[in-house]
Amino acid sequence: MNGQDDQTRFARVVLPHLADAYALARWLTGNGIDAEDVVQDACLRAFRGIAGFKDGNARAWVLTIVRHTAYSWLGKNRPATLVVTDDVEAVEGAEMASSDAEAETEMIAKADAARLRGAIEKLPPPFREALVLRDLQGLDYREIAKVTGVPIGTVMSRLARGRRRLTAMIVKDENDAVA
Repeated sequence: MNGQDDQTRFARVVLPHLADAYALARWLTGNGIDAEDVVQDACLRAFRGIAGFKDGNARAWVLTIVRHTAYSWLGKNRPATLVVTDDVEAVEGAEMASSDAEAETEMIAKADAARLRGAIEKLPPPFREALVLRDLQGLDYREIAKVTGVPIGTVMSRLARGRRRLTAMIVKDENDAVA
């Protein structure tokens, strides 16, 4: 293949999935700036390997590259014990007029979304990854197994265990807030 064909193929195979690539990288790294670095590196890897892509599931192929790139990036740039969650949107900056019920509802929804996002970020990486790929990216079990390189049964187990842990964390947070 020549360079022009590679560019055309890259545009057709990779570019439609950049938003999904960024979303996965964001969940794996914990913040947007690092996710941008990971996606940029993943795009370079994808471009170098585009000739080897067999016309299959392009989305799964791109997300697999992003996943590998993210874990490589994290291994080089973060100690294993450090967990960064500094990119969670701050809810306190939102201004709310007390007479505006719509703004109050929106503020509650943002707080709930921030609480859910925080709980997901606290999950161990294998569970967080499975939940993000399934519930946020919409991949099926087979696609998740391909992206993560584990059997479908492991994917199903990680999803079930991750959802149980997530539910327990949210219930605990709500109980702590009431107490």
